[in-house]
Amino acid sequence: MADKGNNRPTNDGNGRSGQSERYKQAATEALEMLDWSIGFLVGIRKGSIASQLARNRKHIREDLMREPAEPVPTSDE
Repeated sequence: MADKGNNRPTNDGNGRSGQSERYKQAATEALEMLDWSIGFLVGIRKGSIASQLARNRKHIREDLMREPAEPVPTSDE
């Protein structure tokens, strides 16, 4: 979030800007939707598509968000 008097991002007190926290929250919510989609695909017996999405999800969490991968409830990992 930027101050009204200038275009510099404000700090939320823990070293992160409010805007970066909003992006992180949006990414987390998108991953939750992806989890639901993976579960749905498993439920309709589209396991190969679900497996690929699970691999993509793991890449997003580990390589882009720099967080440990969490197993998807329907995965074999």
